[in-house]
Amino acid sequence: MSAPQTARALAWARRREAAGRAWRQFRTDRGGLVGLAGLVLFALLAVAAPLFTDPADLDVTKTTGRPLQGPGGDYLLGTDETGRSVLLLVLGGARISLTVGLAAAVLTMLIGTVVGLLAGHFGGWVSAVLMRFTDFFLVLPSLVLAIALSSVLDRGLVTIVFAIGLTSWPSAARLVRAQTLAVEARPYIERARALGGGHTHLITKHVLPSTLPLVFADTTLQVASAIVAESTLSFLGLGDPTQVTWGSMLRNALNSGAVSAGAWWYVIPPGIGIVLVVLAFTLCGRALETVLNPRLRTSGGR
Repeated sequence: MSAPQTARALAWARRREAAGRAWRQFRTDRGGLVGLAGLVLFALLAVAAPLFTDPADLDVTKTTGRPLQGPGGDYLLGTDETGRSVLLLVLGGARISLTVGLAAAVLTMLIGTVVGLLAGHFGGWVSAVLMRFTDFFLVLPSLVLAIALSSVLDRGLVTIVFAIGLTSWPSAARLVRAQTLAVEARPYIERARALGGGHTHLITKHVLPSTLPLVFADTTLQVASAIVAESTLSFLGLGDPTQVTWGSMLRNALNSGAVSAGAWWYVIPPGIGIVLVVLAFTLCGRALETVLNPRLRTSGGR
């Protein structure tokens, strides 16, 4: 085996060992395990929903149920104002809401990571310009800006993802910049520079791998915020009118008079779905922060 292959194998062995230690530490956090179990359950329901859901059952022209029919019989969670099964709507909404939340969180962390890495690594006028640009977006109300973008652009899931991602990245950028500055101060970075390592080598081989665990932990928290933002935009009527989400279900329940009619089965399931998914992502994010930040472990967590 050649030297590069040996070094690569050693690096992967160390990564597997570090991942094993992180998982053992994660298992000691009961809240994190509960959150992880909840996320796995929701993910399975979202992925398996198309397997036992006939698209015709969600077609308002082919429904056979009575409007706002209570739970029971063929409709375990009752029906909506058009006679569609609320259970099928909740399952379909879970898939869309999770997809939009994950995509928006990935876009948020992608923009924030790039801006934070460049600002922390290059410093000087590059950092000054990027941080002033970040501060500009940071002081703007993110929800108001997302509403404005969703109103101007064509309505759809891609627009929702773009609006949330473009308005939520500043906090991630500041977090990554702070971590980058901490990594840049370590001795092995100075040795890499002295050996002729360029900017690309330093960022991709040293700085980025050291910041990725923190980025991953923050992404789980960003997903929770993105799901709340998507539900809010859909509730305000700025989502995709052709897709069923938990936010659009709450909007339709309000507009159809389900609240005043006492049709609790139409309002409570999507609301509980939002709360449970956000709570699960938050518990996982907090547990990951404790695992990846030794100072939180020594201080007993948050």
